[in-house]
Amino acid sequence: MSAGTVGFIGLGSMGAPMAERLLTWPGGLVVCDTRPEVLGPFVAAGAESVDSAARVAERASVVSVAVVDDAQVRAVVGEILSAAKPGTVVAVHSTISDETAVAVAAECASAGVEFVDAPISGGAPAAQRGALAVMVGGSATAFERVREPFGHFADLIVHAGTVGDGTRMKLARNLLHFVSFTAAAEAQRLAEASGLDITVLGKVVRHSDAITGGPGAIMLRDTTAPIESGDFWLPILSHVRDLGEKDLSLALALGERLGLELPLARMALGGLGAGLGVGAGAIAKERP
Repeated sequence: MSAGTVGFIGLGSMGAPMAERLLTWPGGLVVCDTRPEVLGPFVAAGAESVDSAARVAERASVVSVAVVDDAQVRAVVGEILSAAKPGTVVAVHSTISDETAVAVAAECASAGVEFVDAPISGGAPAAQRGALAVMVGGSATAFERVREPFGHFADLIVHAGTVGDGTRMKLARNLLHFVSFTAAAEAQRLAEASGLDITVLGKVVRHSDAITGGPGAIMLRDTTAPIESGDFWLPILSHVRDLGEKDLSLALALGERLGLELPLARMALGGLGAGLGVGAGAIAKERP
């Protein structure tokens, strides 16, 4: 791929470290933000700064957008399209609605511009290290155009599918993230009610999850369908279910003795086996 100029619009907590990694892009970097004060360090490091998304589009063949929400994405892309040359690729890294991604892609297509929804995972520390994960929804041609520049701030770049699929994958990923946070809060309440130091519990959780992989450790199958007899995964995930049901049952019993309701634990006990594809075990069947 020829190293055309890359543009970056939105230099916030995520956009700034991503754009910093692009300062070494051989085709050059053009940056834009509504706050002039954040542009200085980029200019000092060799980037060009401009005062509008349209001017970014005039100069860049790939334009990354990292703004706050759907409304800002629509506004910025509209401005880009006022000046973009046919064949430009617009990549939106913001987490938006998949419906917005599809609608904006249609607007881009009418102007001869390629669009990819390319949400990111890993946070600012990963961006600073060039270790983000990027989930790209778009055509195979557009994916090939963005893969090299994205490689400056990401070490995992997946082609999720067509436009909107990158966002759908990010929403599924973040569903796990924030449901896990809610479960962590429930675990803290159980520990606190037991008189434990919940900051020490946090250290234990982070230590073990760093080794086991946390919730993602079971995300290895290519389907969520029930596992058939003779399948490699059946004894493995049946064992996981049995351990999980035992421990969830014990946690629920502790909560009952402490007068503490644990709704997520109760839901997990009822749904763990089915979620793993092996059906409920004996403990889940016996416990009301």
